[in-house]
Amino acid sequence: MSIRIITDSASDLSEKESRHLTILPLTVRFGDTEYLDGVTLSGKEFYEKLIESDVLPTTSQISPYDFEQAIQKTLDAGETPIVITLSSKLSGTYNSAKLAAEEFDEEVYVIDSENVCVGEKILVQYALRLVEEGKSARKIAEALETAKKKVCLVALLDTLEYLRKGGRISNVTGIVGGMLSIKPVIGIVDGVVEMLGKARGSRNANNLLAQQIDAAGGVDFSMPYALAYSGLDDTLIRKYIDDNEHIWKSHTEKLEIGLVGSTIGTHAGPGAIAVSFFKEI
Repeated sequence: MSIRIITDSASDLSEKESRHLTILPLTVRFGDTEYLDGVTLSGKEFYEKLIESDVLPTTSQISPYDFEQAIQKTLDAGETPIVITLSSKLSGTYNSAKLAAEEFDEEVYVIDSENVCVGEKILVQYALRLVEEGKSARKIAEALETAKKKVCLVALLDTLEYLRKGGRISNVTGIVGGMLSIKPVIGIVDGVVEMLGKARGSRNANNLLAQQIDAAGGVDFSMPYALAYSGLDDTLIRKYIDDNEHIWKSHTEKLEIGLVGSTIGTHAGPGAIAVSFFKEI
């Protein structure tokens, strides 16, 4: 029986990635206008609106009904569904998928990635690799539950402004941070966003980001890894890659760069860079 991976748009993936992949979009709302992430609103359009808007947009989880529809379509095609969602501690999307799966007697596997953005992305890419290798759905689900504990995501924010707008930090902290050119480094730890450190200025922030990668135990280059940026300009991440080529140079000739989608982009704002990988140890 063939296998289909179903995931949400917070993974920042495209269905072009694999014939075994289905993407369900989260909802993004600017004021009274609602969009489907990646369907009726592209990443570029999202950041154009984010920069222009005085009000922070909101995102909504995928409904159980949408998951039911996707699972039913998968089963009707003679495929076994494996659903991989963004962290259950950041969204109700995982619970929606679990509720939908309970409506079926057939095997439906639901995996909480305990991550988001490029962290979720590389777990899905690993799942797709296992599908191509001919692993059974049960073996893939078991492998994902183990592998997700080794996923590391670290990100450098250009500004605290969007965290302030979203109520994640106080107004005073946001203003002072901007005045002092504070660049926060954040990560996903046990499924939630945590502040890993702060640096003054871009150079120190880049160094701090590299230190976090080293602290994680190094990159397992035999597994998927991903880099991404937020906003309309990729200059910052290209500078980061140039400054830290010692990490990548002996392992790959080219690093692909993705765009952070609306789920994390809403709170990170433009000018952020994110790196995700499987820990080497």
